[in-house]
Amino acid sequence: MTFIMDPLLYASVARHGQLDFHQFSDTVAPGTFGYPPVLGGRFPGLHEQIHRGYRLLQGEHLSALTRSVGGRLLQGGGWRSAGLYDFCNAVVFEATFLALFGGPAPGARHADAGRLREAFVRFDSVFPLLIAQVPIGLLGRTGAARDRLLRGFLPHKVASWCGGSLFVRTRCELLDRYEALEDVDKAAHHLTILWASVGNTGPASFWALYHLLRHPEGLRRVRQELHAVLGPGAGGRDVKLDPEQLGRLVYLERRDQRPPSTESAVSESLRLASASMNIRVAQEDFGLRLGGERTAAVRKGDFIALYPQSMHLDPEVYEEPQVRRRPPGGAALVS
Repeated sequence: MTFIMDPLLYASVARHGQLDFHQFSDTVAPGTFGYPPVLGGRFPGLHEQIHRGYRLLQGEHLSALTRSVGGRLLQGGGWRSAGLYDFCNAVVFEATFLALFGGPAPGARHADAGRLREAFVRFDSVFPLLIAQVPIGLLGRTGAARDRLLRGFLPHKVASWCGGSLFVRTRCELLDRYEALEDVDKAAHHLTILWASVGNTGPASFWALYHLLRHPEGLRRVRQELHAVLGPGAGGRDVKLDPEQLGRLVYLERRDQRPPSTESAVSESLRLASASMNIRVAQEDFGLRLGGERTAAVRKGDFIALYPQSMHLDPEVYEEPQVRRRPPGGAALVS
């Protein structure tokens, strides 16, 4: 595996015509989630139609999902005590699940959402090992946790839920066209979407809230912004976050309207805490240009990895990279 450490090369590598992500994903995702490989001719056209369906996560379709998630984030469930990480994970998991897949009745919550989330947390805790293609049978109770999740996504259960997204409904119709796909295979495709939706969102919400709670002045500034955008009723059940409102939350999460030399709470938390990695597979032997006259020999089948965290903590990119960035007025947002 070759790691690209120069952040100025990330965009060109990600768009490079001889470097492909689909081969990597179709190698590791089936074993991780439990469905048969999509490429290779067994399911003609399925790969292309799956990716065509992602258009339903863009534009107005994404706006509708954003409103749905925003409304469900504020659903009450009574007071209870929980650790901050568990709280963030529980809220994000259930709101996202309901917005994407729906519930037993309009506006209703899943009775077994807690058990599904527990199984998801166990499955997700060893996800890096699964991506590294360690057999699931060697990972203790992970196989049982995945089986529990798959049983929760069997087609007859998904079909019985109300209020799901157009994206999931369209995906169900697509999977039903392929007779070679068994019910558990379709469930595994649904689990893939759930993981892609909440696997990183829960931890990201935790880190943003954690840093804000540690810095009262930053929390005060974000609260002021929320009340200014959402109005005096902010926090009530009738509040629904929509894309226009999110676009006005400059200090919380918006990137393109902040004053110079500042960072939003979410962006800065991701810089300090995220550790994602993007992988591409070389489709043939070639020389990868590294800038100037330099090239690196890449062989067909080699993995090329982009690891943004190396840039996020690089003192040549960020002065004092372990220290939080500050908004105007000197109030620390995160640390």
